[in-house]
Amino acid sequence: MVTPNNDMPPIPTTRYAHIVGWGMAVPETILTNDDLEAIVDTSDDWIRSRTGIKERRIAGETESTASLGLKAARKALQVADILPTDIDLIVVATSTPENIFPSTASLIQNWLGANRAGAFDLSAACSGFVYGLDMAAQSIRSGSMQVALVIGAETMTRVMDWQDRGTCILFGDGAGAVVLKASNVEGGVLSAVLRSDGSGGEMLGIPTVGSEDLYHSDFSTHGHKMHKMHMNGGEVFKFATRVIAESIQQALVKANIGIEDLSLIVPHQANLRIIQAAARSLKVEPELFAVNLERYGNTSAASIPIALCEAIDQKRLNSGEYAAFIGFGGGLTWASMIIQWTGAKTPDARSGINQQRRQFSYMLVRWRTQWKRLNQQVSNFLEQITFRRSRIQRLRDKVDQL
Repeated sequence: MVTPNNDMPPIPTTRYAHIVGWGMAVPETILTNDDLEAIVDTSDDWIRSRTGIKERRIAGETESTASLGLKAARKALQVADILPTDIDLIVVATSTPENIFPSTASLIQNWLGANRAGAFDLSAACSGFVYGLDMAAQSIRSGSMQVALVIGAETMTRVMDWQDRGTCILFGDGAGAVVLKASNVEGGVLSAVLRSDGSGGEMLGIPTVGSEDLYHSDFSTHGHKMHKMHMNGGEVFKFATRVIAESIQQALVKANIGIEDLSLIVPHQANLRIIQAAARSLKVEPELFAVNLERYGNTSAASIPIALCEAIDQKRLNSGEYAAFIGFGGGLTWASMIIQWTGAKTPDARSGINQQRRQFSYMLVRWRTQWKRLNQQVSNFLEQITFRRSRIQRLRDKVDQL
């Protein structure tokens, strides 16, 4: 008979990262293909036949990557019935951050009142949301995190060259967010494949601070405009159609399931022809893909979570079913993921109380921000008075010396 050794550490429990909350936010302003005809040499037929896009959303003057991300995050927390103070990590995938620093994630962390959360931005272009999901899921699996908020948020229209019809017709603004939570129940994020090929970086990019183009005032080296997107559409199309099917198949193998087990594929919403080509390569029906680019265009890192939110609303995912995410974009980067869907928790007696606590948290943040602003104004005013008094005293001293 073996005597138990009470000094032995407990056997670790396998942890899984489940998506338990989701939310999206898009600007109200719509820019249609017909509207674009007044801006650039194009037409509705030309755009729809080549991309499948009919319209896209444009951020207003008071909207930003951070404000759209905040709205999506609040909706995700409400679905998950999670308090901001329960969040351990916030990751914002974006190519259009509010600042170089502070990070957009830090701004959202403050506005949520998530005072226990670490926060950072992740730059992997249109693959960024899947990259961020995997980083958060790994943190949860390791035991260092319990709850993570992953956001894809973009204001792509602010980095468009509106004279370049090859890019300005494609992109729109928006944000999507999910809450990941630790669980001992099997499922959630099952596998991920993250890849990059930096040799293709010249195909798609936005030169900005630190770019070598800054040292060529006439941009004679590359011909790119600072802070504006450039893209070799043909080469990006070839790259995307090649990596989608390959990456999904690799993620399926890692998850130990087959393509026939998938109930939904949520792809990056770049171009309808790319998605159709992927369906042919995978030998699946196009209806398996969640597609909404007709109404939103390409929202970069926000496109997968926005499409996921709409697919959930359309009841295209049920508990226990499998779904695949696939992103691809600048870097060049691409990333795929397989998840087993769990869904939101059933509301209980505490849900109403938690909703009130979340609202109070958001209100408290507004009060704190206003108080800090008022305190700074008072401090500046007092400093000015002190400076003037000191100046007057120096003048008096000079007069006395005379």
